[in-house]
Amino acid sequence: MGALTADLKGHAAIVTGSTSGIGAAVAEALAANGANVLLNGLGDAGEIEKLRARIEADHGVKALYHPADMRKPDEIADMVATAHDAFGRLDILVNNAGIQHVAAVEDFPAEKWDAILTINLTAVFHAIKHAVPVMKAQKRGRIINIASAHGLVASPYKSAYVAAKHGVLGLTKTVALETAEHGITCNAVCPGYVRTPLVDAQIDDTAKARGITRDEVVRDVMLSAQPTKKFVEYDELNGIILYLASDAGASANGAAFPIEGGWTAA
Repeated sequence: MGALTADLKGHAAIVTGSTSGIGAAVAEALAANGANVLLNGLGDAGEIEKLRARIEADHGVKALYHPADMRKPDEIADMVATAHDAFGRLDILVNNAGIQHVAAVEDFPAEKWDAILTINLTAVFHAIKHAVPVMKAQKRGRIINIASAHGLVASPYKSAYVAAKHGVLGLTKTVALETAEHGITCNAVCPGYVRTPLVDAQIDDTAKARGITRDEVVRDVMLSAQPTKKFVEYDELNGIILYLASDAGASANGAAFPIEGGWTAA
C-alpha cells in the first residue's frame, strides 16, 4: 500500500464482490490499515479460503467470508447481520459486486438486463438498507459504492450497466441526505478501466460486438476514453477509498469521485 494509510484499527467492514479484482484489493487495503473484514463473492471455495486466511495472517485482523448471493435480499440481510454479530459493529460498507454484458440494445437479452440491474443496483439498496440501522446506532458509518465512470457518462452497447451505475449515483445522493445527521457518509467512487477479470471479459465481449480485435478494444475503445492511456491501478483506487473510510473523509458526502484519468473531464 506504500504511503496510503488510514487508522481503521478496530473498525469492521463488509466488501461485496471481494473474492477477486477490485473488491479483493479493497478488502486487503482496509485490512492492511487495521479493519476487520467480511469478504463476499463467487469463486473456488479453496481459493477464497486461501485469500481469507492470508488477509487474516498478513494483517493481524479478523477476516470472514459470507457467500451471500447478491440476487437474494434475504442472503444480503444475513450477510450484514453476520458481520455485525461477529465484529460487534459495522463501520464500513463497500458495495462493489457487479456483472456486465455487452450488446446492442435491440439484441440485449432481457434476462441479462434484469440480472445486471439486480446485482449492480438493487443489491446495493438491500445492503445499505440493513447496514444503516447498525450505523445509526453507532452514530458513525461509511458507505462507499463502487460505481463507474459509466455512472457519469455512457458508452454504446452497455445499456444495462450504464443505467445501473447511474442509478447507484442517485441512490448514493439520497442515502447521504437521509443519514447526514447520524454520523454516516455515503459516497460513490467512479473508476475508469481497471484491469480486472470483469474487464478482461468485457474485452472479449466488446471485440465480438464491434467486430474488432482484443488489442483494438483496449487501444481504441477502452483506453481511448482515458486521457492517461493507461488502466487505473488498484492502489490509485484504494487511496480515495481509504480517505472516505477514515475520519479524514467525514465531510465528503453524497459525492461521486471520478478515478479515471480525466475520462469525464471533457
